[in-house]
This record gives sequence, C-alpha cells and structure tokens, in this order.
Amino acid sequence: MSPLGSRTTSAALVAALVGLLAGCGVTDGASSRDLLMIIPNSPGGGYDQTGRAAVKVMEEADITGGSFTVDNVVGAGGAGAMTDLVGKAGDEHTMMTVGLGVVGSTYSFAAPYSLLDATPLAQLMSEPEGILVPGDSPFETVDDLVEAWTEDPGGLAVGGGSSPGGPDHLFPMQLADEIGIDPTEVNYITYDGGGPLTTALLGEKIDVGFSGLAEFTGQVESGELRVLAVSGEQRYPDGVFAEVPTLQESGIDLVFLNWRGVLAPPDISDARRDELIAYLQQMHDTEAWQKVLADNGWTDDFKTGDDFGDFIQEQDERVSGTLEELGLI
Repeated sequence: MSPLGSRTTSAALVAALVGLLAGCGVTDGASSRDLLMIIPNSPGGGYDQTGRAAVKVMEEADITGGSFTVDNVVGAGGAGAMTDLVGKAGDEHTMMTVGLGVVGSTYSFAAPYSLLDATPLAQLMSEPEGILVPGDSPFETVDDLVEAWTEDPGGLAVGGGSSPGGPDHLFPMQLADEIGIDPTEVNYITYDGGGPLTTALLGEKIDVGFSGLAEFTGQVESGELRVLAVSGEQRYPDGVFAEVPTLQESGIDLVFLNWRGVLAPPDISDARRDELIAYLQQMHDTEAWQKVLADNGWTDDFKTGDDFGDFIQEQDERVSGTLEELGLI
C-alpha cells in the first residue's frame, strides 16, 4: 500500500507545520561541507540524544570537513519533521534522526509522507524499553504492576514519550496483550518525548511510564523514579540500571527493542548518498561512538543503505499492522 494513498486525512494539519520549519540556516551550494541534522522531537529526548551524539562525534573527528546545525522540530510526534525532510527533496546537505516512533507518528497523524519516501542512510543503534514509576509508587515489582493493571485495565494511567504507533505505545500494548489485557482497554496518554514524560511521572499525573532509559538516568540515580523491568533479552551490563530485571526474569515472555537511525531527503544523487553513508560509517568506527553506545546502554545495531531500507519497510508493516489491530487507522 502506497504511503501517499493512506495518509491524506490530516495531511493539511501536518503540511501546515512545514511553514514553521523553514530557515534552518544551512549553507547551500555544492562546495559547502556544512550540514543540517533535523531532530524530530524536543531537546533531551531519545532522538535528540542520538542525533546530537552523532553530530558531536563527526565534528570532533572532522569526518565531514564542515560543521552541523542541529534543529529540533517539535510536534506531531515527528510527522511534521518527516514532512519537512521530504520537502527538502534534492537537498544534499540535510540529514534527520528517525526511529520507530516516527514510523508510528506518520500513521497516527495521517502524514502525507512516510520514512519510505526518504533516502535511508544508516541504522545507528537499538535499545530496550523500561517500565518507570515514581519513586514513591506502591508498585515495587512488575508483579505488583501486573496485579493492579489486570484488576482495572482502564483505571491505570499509562504514559509514553511517543505517539500511537511509536515504541512507548507499542511496548505497553504488547505487554498488556501478553498478560491478558485487551490492548484497546489500556488508558494510554501520549507525551512528546522523554522530558514531558518525566514531568508527568514526577507530578504523578500517570501511574507508570514506558520509555528508553538513557534520558532518565539522573532521576533514577536520585530516587525520584524507579525502574521495574527492562524489555531486552539481558539486563544492562553495568551502571544504574544493571540491577533491573528483564521481563523474562519476571516471568513475562516478551522482548521489545526500539531503534534509531538517519535518513536524507529524497532525490539526492547516488554519489552523495554513498558519501553521507561513509560519514556515518566512519563515525560508527570511532572509539568515541563506541563509548556513546556503552555509556547509554545502546546496542550496536549498525546497518546502512539498502539493508536499512529493507528494515524500514519491515518496521512500517509492523507498525501499520499493530495500529490496524487496535482500530487506530
């Protein structure tokens, strides 16, 4: 099914955002080595952490021979940023950090474009999700959460830092299904990134949050938040999350991984695509990037070009199928 044929309902809403996204300050011209990195959510979120870390490594290693402008495009769960990227067709000086959340937002907001309309460059990493509660929550373990949730599925306020179809939405829906709750009964509240989700948890506006954990390290270290479980196959190897059990250790047969990567606009030359991929390959091979992965507990899940494009196709089908089952598209 063509993404252009399935996303027209609210296309005007998303397209209206494009007018607000101009003027990013990138130097034009074939001789320029300067680049723009679009981040599809607010500062401090997972996309922001990933994109800025990649930019920092490339600049410090002088990989591109130029500098970066970083532009956070907030709103519509990344669908507005996706529309902006596709609107830059042929622009060979722009990249954008993307991931599972942006796949979902293009459906949730009926965006006119999907990730499949852009140029795939590289997947950078994957990471498990975590189950977060306020420090004084009555839920001490996943068993406590499951017991309360199954007794009153709609009474428990569940939050995530992504729109419907994103990782923070898909994970609790799959968890609910695994423990015998009808996902359509889940009271899911959307927040635009980890910052607003943190505020909701600390303000006890929600009972439990689902998200990648790297951006919550400080709050967990201080005791303001606690992590009940992680969704990977194994525990974090070290650091503040090392003692957190996996869902499988807690008797729940579910593994869930989020991912993030980088796209370029459509209609760039093959030579420029290969050059941009080479920049990311060089970045990946640095000790500095390997330290970023280790420090954040991210898995080195690197793939480029057509391999990444095939992966995006699979993820698009995965998300659309789940949203159809939930009656959301």
